[in-house]
Amino acid sequence: GTAGQSFGAFAGKGMKLILTGQANDFVGKGLSGADLILRAVGSAAEHSDEHVLLGNVALYGAISGRLFAAGRAGERFAVRNSGVTAVIEGVGDHACEYMTGGLVAILGPVGINFGAGMTGGLAWVYDAEQTMISEVRYHNDFLDAQTYAETTDEQQKALHALIEEQVSLAHSRLGERLLADWPKQSANFILFTPKPQA
Repeated sequence: GTAGQSFGAFAGKGMKLILTGQANDFVGKGLSGADLILRAVGSAAEHSDEHVLLGNVALYGAISGRLFAAGRAGERFAVRNSGVTAVIEGVGDHACEYMTGGLVAILGPVGINFGAGMTGGLAWVYDAEQTMISEVRYHNDFLDAQTYAETTDEQQKALHALIEEQVSLAHSRLGERLLADWPKQSANFILFTPKPQA
């Protein structure tokens, strides 16, 4: 069904919440160790990267835990995330703003103002249009960008494993398609890491 505001907010270690449907704003706000899994239904499941599955400000101030969602999020995804691992299939504006830790993998489109004030953690972005670097669609004052080929074997294996979990837990069709054509599709990923701050 449909969850209202703040699905899984402040959920602690040992909890695992699975939502088959969609959620409103503040999913995982202050997440504190739980696993949150959101699965799409119907046509949204078949084309999960084309549908918004959760609202704005997901994972705001989250400190630990994991989120796997087979769909897109709204704006301000993972703002002030300090330790959560998350896989999402597209985000609106201001994603990863002021992020200080954790790992985010975005398997679809990204809005403006990506990574503003991001000083910690890692973020993978699937950039099929090849515009994140060429058009500098991220905050290069804060972030360094590496193409997939420039990353380490360990980083590449970790990304592959995350997408496998996205398929297994969130039943992501997009994840299935990426893995089925991995040698070609992996080349579209970019890894963003914070620049050392003075």
